[in-house]
Amino acid sequence: MDIISSIRKQLKAAADPKVAAIHRRFFKEKVKYYRLRSAAVRNISLTAWKEAKLHSKNEIFQMCEELYRSGYNEESFIASDWLPRISDEFAEEDLKLFEKWTNKYIDNWAKCDTFCNHTVGAFLFRFPECITGVIKWAGSKNLWVRRASAVSLIIPGKRGKFLKEIFVIADLLLLDGEDMVQKGYGWMLKEASRLHQKEVFEYVLKRRKTMPRTALRYAIELMPPKLKKTAMQKPWEGI
Repeated sequence: MDIISSIRKQLKAAADPKVAAIHRRFFKEKVKYYRLRSAAVRNISLTAWKEAKLHSKNEIFQMCEELYRSGYNEESFIASDWLPRISDEFAEEDLKLFEKWTNKYIDNWAKCDTFCNHTVGAFLFRFPECITGVIKWAGSKNLWVRRASAVSLIIPGKRGKFLKEIFVIADLLLLDGEDMVQKGYGWMLKEASRLHQKEVFEYVLKRRKTMPRTALRYAIELMPPKLKKTAMQKPWEGI
């Protein structure tokens, strides 16, 4: 039995009907899933990886695309667990493939975040000069590609990287009407505030007249109460 067939057999066998209620609570979209808890998916992923890592990068990419193509959340999570493990083999041209996968296969926040946080994030650590390509995603018609432009910088931003580019992406997404995009760039700003609190606070303060409250609340989540109060204050209050 090949690796993908084995994974699918294990996923079906480990399905837990109780998980359905959890999915309904967290997703607005119609989601395709086997009904497994995250820990069970991770165990299946790790077991399969022991065999998958014996294959070439291109073969692993092909297996990951097959997993994404299925549409199942759990298969997507397994692909997104595997890819960062071969980040040392990434090449600059892989960004085009990652963008294609995001456009074709990402259709909810969980798939977007697991793929972008670690795979695209790891890619940017390796090829920081390719950040301009990710910035362009912010102009996509696909809401998940737009969210991807922000959440791909969650891990780098948490480590103090790409502050200038984070503000560029936040500006491009500032008035986006999609709540998932607002939450995505707000989260990006929040992580950047861990090491750049002053800069993020000043950024938010200058834009609080127009920044959606959803994004603003995410952005200031880690800040001290005094700064939060100032940021959330209506521009005309206190005059």
